[in-house]
Amino acid sequence: MDGGLVGSGYADHLTDADLELLATVAEDTSTRAAPRAAAWLRAHPEQLPRLVGDSRVFQAVFGPQAPAGATARAALASPFLIFAVAVHRAATDLETMGHVPERSMRQRVPLFDASELRDFLGSAARRLFLAELLASFTRAANVQYRASRQPGRTARAARGRRVSELDLVRMAGLLDAVPEAERAGVYRRLGDVALFLTGVFPDYAAAHALGPVSATGLLRTAQVPEQRRDQLVAAPAIDLFEHLGAQWYRAAWGLAPAHTARLAVVAEVAERFRQARRVLNHITDRCLFPQGNPWFVPPAP
Repeated sequence: MDGGLVGSGYADHLTDADLELLATVAEDTSTRAAPRAAAWLRAHPEQLPRLVGDSRVFQAVFGPQAPAGATARAALASPFLIFAVAVHRAATDLETMGHVPERSMRQRVPLFDASELRDFLGSAARRLFLAELLASFTRAANVQYRASRQPGRTARAARGRRVSELDLVRMAGLLDAVPEAERAGVYRRLGDVALFLTGVFPDYAAAHALGPVSATGLLRTAQVPEQRRDQLVAAPAIDLFEHLGAQWYRAAWGLAPAHTARLAVVAEVAERFRQARRVLNHITDRCLFPQGNPWFVPPAP
């Protein structure tokens, strides 16, 4: 995906308030000039990835010492901008890191794979992919999918189903219910959920491991050969989710009616799913859930 297409991807998600924040903080324009600068940025989206990665924007959004005016504007930032800034900050962090902690049973184990994670974030398209992924779960809820009309089923039964996007078993069940043309989208979202859970909430994913029956059913939807399923069912939960997520992304790419440049990133992540998951672990620890973070407050006990 070229720089212009990536920039347009950012522009599709950034609000006018986001653009004014970028213009004011990163370009040092006056508050009065910010709306004009924001309009210019929307007309020149190729500039957006550079500005989102500016350290001054990170300080305005996440830093405790941001100037008062920047803080006021940052309070209006969209979830997408917040996540995009966090992703870009991770790329900056990894430039000087020799190892990245791996969360294991609520402990931190150093893994010396920083170079692989740097390489993953070296792609502007993959940085955009992660920002879009994170932002897509800010409103994760019960979603209605229209089911295919099957012989013997009433029209009412074929209207649709409402399922939680975070319920992998029920989401996978939609593959037999939706029209064939929509299955690629279901596979894509299944891969997204697997990546989100293992990347942002790995402790939860590990603690709520799938039972053998559910795991076997999901492996079947991911088209895993039968002789491999028993091995994966017995694997650690994170390893199982990684394999499922990668397979679901491959299925989404294979079934897509058109192989666009945006969708090609999904195929890339399928082959680098573990790196994507590890990058999200770092972003979560660094930006989303650290002590005192003003954006993401842990739920009350």
